[in-house]
Amino acid sequence: MPKVPTNTTVDLASIPTTPDLEISRDQAKAEFKDLRDELIDVQNKLYAEGKQKLLVVLQAMDCGGKDSTIRKVFRGVNPQGVRVTSFKRPTGAELARDFLWRVHKAVPGSGMIGVFNRSHYEDVLVVRVNNLVPEEQWRQRFAQINAFEQLLMSGGTRIVKLYLHISRTEQKERLEDRLNNSDKHWKFDIGDLRKRDQWYDYMGAYEDMLSKTSTDSSPWYVIPADQKWYRNLVIARILTETLRDMNPQYPTQEDDLSGITIPD
Repeated sequence: MPKVPTNTTVDLASIPTTPDLEISRDQAKAEFKDLRDELIDVQNKLYAEGKQKLLVVLQAMDCGGKDSTIRKVFRGVNPQGVRVTSFKRPTGAELARDFLWRVHKAVPGSGMIGVFNRSHYEDVLVVRVNNLVPEEQWRQRFAQINAFEQLLMSGGTRIVKLYLHISRTEQKERLEDRLNNSDKHWKFDIGDLRKRDQWYDYMGAYEDMLSKTSTDSSPWYVIPADQKWYRNLVIARILTETLRDMNPQYPTQEDDLSGITIPD
């Protein structure tokens, strides 16, 4: 698994964004289907058990594939047991409070899988690149985020953090596809061009994020994401492995059901 070790310095330029060719595309699709079936089954157990919680954090550059990942990997799961939260530009009410306030409200409850499409990590990424807060302030947030996640884990939340790693070349192709395909114009945001100009600033911010907030109990995974089918497979592997380790079980029925008949 592409896990970021604790206390390491990440160099994203040295990490591939493409598959390592350990598996063919057809093999990957077959394995992905099996893993998604397992994910659906185990998620039902998690929901029925109603004790444990799983938080999945997705971060990526624009066009990195966060929306597509959610659609593909979680297709077929019980929608009652999964909640997706997308973190946009903070509102006035949110800016009037600490940066974790809006995030804490969205963490999953017992039996739930919570998926963050962007997250509290925007507050060490966007605010840094665009100089929205002083450096002293955003640097303090690494430790604050680690403490926040430790708090969640002490309350029974398992956290999986996924950075979808695409190349600058792949991002260009995806932006051009949005621009040239009228059905995808709704996805195109002029602001994405400014962020593209800030690519290397964002890479530096992501490297610090990965280096300073990947812990033994709440690790980051860097997912090669240029090929969508491979990205989906790697993420499905990570999530199913995590849920296997959590090992949720259907609750035992305390009542004796042996003599019950359903009346006509």
